This record gives sequence, structure tokens and C-alpha cells, in this order.
Amino acid sequence: MPFSDTIKKLVQNAWDDGYPCLLATASDAGPNISPKGSMMIFDDDHLAYWERSKKQALANLHQDPRVVMMYANMAAQRAGVVESGFLRFYGVAELHETGPIRDAIFARLNERESTHVGADTGIGVLIKITHAEDVRGKPIK
Repeated sequence: MPFSDTIKKLVQNAWDDGYPCLLATASDAGPNISPKGSMMIFDDDHLAYWERSKKQALANLHQDPRVVMMYANMAAQRAGVVESGFLRFYGVAELHETGPIRDAIFARLNERESTHVGADTGIGVLIKITHAEDVRGKPIK
């Protein structure tokens, strides 16, 4: 599903713009929502992020790889940049502790993420997008 350059830029800059992406995961232990400062649209079919905290989101992914990533930015909606300020990306995560996909995700991190304490031991997470929609159910483009 191709995404516009606007959507790609909003997600890529979400943390720095003050609208961090939130990743929802679940397991037998319950649901979890975590901010992910390295979230990116990796390509037209995948999101990706760098897992360096290795806390509850990672534990949940080991049990259930299904996720929802939420991007919320009402200022962008009010400014007419996007039609809806709430975007949801549903998908299935794959963990990459080594290899070319891990390396490709790391190479696309911004400087803040790639030099942060613990970055060198992080895990690349690639999320196959199953569908993406705004809060009204309209597909994201």
C-alpha cells in the first residue's frame, strides 16, 4: 500500500515534532502501549523501529507478534496537512537480532536514535502492514 511523502515524513519525524508514535502489543500478561521514537515507514508494506529498551513490548512480541501503531497529530489535521489527525497501522512484527534487515533498519535511524545508549545492542523490528486507516476507517495513503 503506497503512502504519500507527507505520511512518511510525519511518521519519520513524529518524535522530534512532539507527536511520538505509540505501539500497542498484547500477551497473556495483558496489553501494553509504548512510545517508539525510531518508528518509520520502511517501505510501502512495512513499518520498522529499533527496539533498544527491551521491556514489555518486546516480551509481548515474543508471545504475540500482532501490533497496532498509532500516530496522533491534531495540529496537522487542523493545518490541513492530513485529513485525520489519528492514523492507525495494523500489522505483524518480526524481530531481527542480526542480519541484513537489522542492519538496514539501523542505517535509517536518525542520529539521536543511532547514538543513544544501548543502540548498538538493539533489535530491528519489521512490521508487515496488514492494513492502515484513519480513526474514521478511511484507508491511509
